[in-house]
Amino acid sequence: MFKNFTFENPEFFWLFLLLPLLIGWYLWRRNQQQAELKLGNAQGFKISTDVVSKLHPVLSILKLLGVAFIIIALARPRTVQESTQVKTNKGIDIAMAIDISGSMLAKDLKPNRLEALKRVAANFVKGRVTDRIGVVVYSGEAYTKTPITSDKNIILSALNSLKFSQDIEGGTAIGMGLGTAVNRIKDSKAKSKVIILLTDGTNNAGFIDPLIAAELAAEYGIKVYTIGVGTNGNALSPVAMYPNGQFKYATVPVEIDEKLLKEIAKKTGGKYFRASNNNKLKRIYTEIDKLEKTDVEELKFTSYDEKYRLFAIIAFGCIALSYLLKQTIFKSFI
Repeated sequence: MFKNFTFENPEFFWLFLLLPLLIGWYLWRRNQQQAELKLGNAQGFKISTDVVSKLHPVLSILKLLGVAFIIIALARPRTVQESTQVKTNKGIDIAMAIDISGSMLAKDLKPNRLEALKRVAANFVKGRVTDRIGVVVYSGEAYTKTPITSDKNIILSALNSLKFSQDIEGGTAIGMGLGTAVNRIKDSKAKSKVIILLTDGTNNAGFIDPLIAAELAAEYGIKVYTIGVGTNGNALSPVAMYPNGQFKYATVPVEIDEKLLKEIAKKTGGKYFRASNNNKLKRIYTEIDKLEKTDVEELKFTSYDEKYRLFAIIAFGCIALSYLLKQTIFKSFI
């Protein structure tokens, strides 16, 4: 009952200072109304043990309680209930274009580049509650893993299933990956359209020029954030495959076409990032998350439940009970 209680007119509580004066006045008046008789001794007088006479001060207590509850009612007590509703008209549509070529199995990121990316990208997706996301994968060719959707479980499942496959043509077709992502997101009605393009190599496959794909993205108002994944220097990377299907690893130079990735980002109003280790990759996605925020409108609703009536009724009850007792049980008393 008293949860979330507030008082609209708390200044009336100053009236409680009158209660000590009223108590003093009642005590003084009671003493004045009692007759005084002086006797040499009280022998022959019976001492009254009437319970009713001892309860006579209850009348004054009820009146004081009535005054106290009237003051509380004047202070206008009420309970406040607040509720919020989040409203988003148009969020952000994000297409993640992910390189899944064999070099993404390099172990300069732990346990390898692809697995490190899957973990970070999954956390990124979980944080984009109001946005739609799609996944495009590419190596020597590109295809849509998951179209743009608001169902985060589908996206997370798609990311979890990413792996290198020999069924896909070898190489790194950056232009194909970017072009496929643009095609997926270009007709979106979202207020903002974003592509996160990730690769660990150079454009050496496919028939679409990456810069042409970037110009197409810019024409459709799509911002492209590019990420180069790989350490500075050499990395333990797969170079061949044994007959049993296991990869043969060797230390090879890390070659990322940073100039191309920077140019793509510049043409589309995006930004280029270099992820040379797991922590940097995590920070990159955190920064992109901050840069591309959906405007969320929070509507707050407040409801008030006035409680002064209850205190007024209690006050009336105390005063009425005092009057009733005075006219019945205590009628014989002055």
